[in-house]
Amino acid sequence: MEEITVSEGSARSSYITYLYNAVMGNVIRTGGTGELLFGDDRTALRLRVDGQVGETVREKVAEIIGVGYKYAFLRKQLGVCLGMREKKLLCAALIAADFEGDKAYLREHIHADGEICIDGIYAFRLGALREKWARIVSYVPEGFSSCDLKKFCDFLVGESRNKIYLKGNVVFGENFAPLRRSRLTGEEDVMTEIILSDAGFVYCLGEVEAQVGDFLQKYYAERAIFS
Repeated sequence: MEEITVSEGSARSSYITYLYNAVMGNVIRTGGTGELLFGDDRTALRLRVDGQVGETVREKVAEIIGVGYKYAFLRKQLGVCLGMREKKLLCAALIAADFEGDKAYLREHIHADGEICIDGIYAFRLGALREKWARIVSYVPEGFSSCDLKKFCDFLVGESRNKIYLKGNVVFGENFAPLRRSRLTGEEDVMTEIILSDAGFVYCLGEVEAQVGDFLQKYYAERAIFS
């Protein structure tokens, strides 16, 4: 067993809650332990886990930075004239477009030691990654329109072979595990989750809410399968 403490500033305590929900099932199943620690300035998750679960913890920390931190960065830096909903979808699409590359880079910089300070890693180890994100922002013109967003999403969907499943308000991956990355944007919602999943095909199991149905017809067209 190894001991890992993952901490974050209290303003972003929701990231630690996300991590807790993502890993505690595996921690308990493998005989490990975990506890949440809430302080005035920081929130932490203290874990005692086997090596394999420890790797999962570091994968999830990479996800927190690659989705949560990147989303906050893009929301602040993008100067596009889109509504709030479409700007959120654009941020999600930009994250999905390079998520695997970002995650691989992040895993190299999340050292396998017992103390992981998420905000410290972001501030002091990831300058090159932030520069890359800034370059991406510079490629998106201020006049980026709803039509441009549609074209960009069409391109991403056309390049993907990923299958996801939608049942009610829950999105599931190919292994039928629920996907929750949209929580890292501050609010869990179906449409953002679908974009973040880099879905190429969406299989809808049962009825779909009207707003979600309109979204699927617009951005997924023939790649949304209704049953």
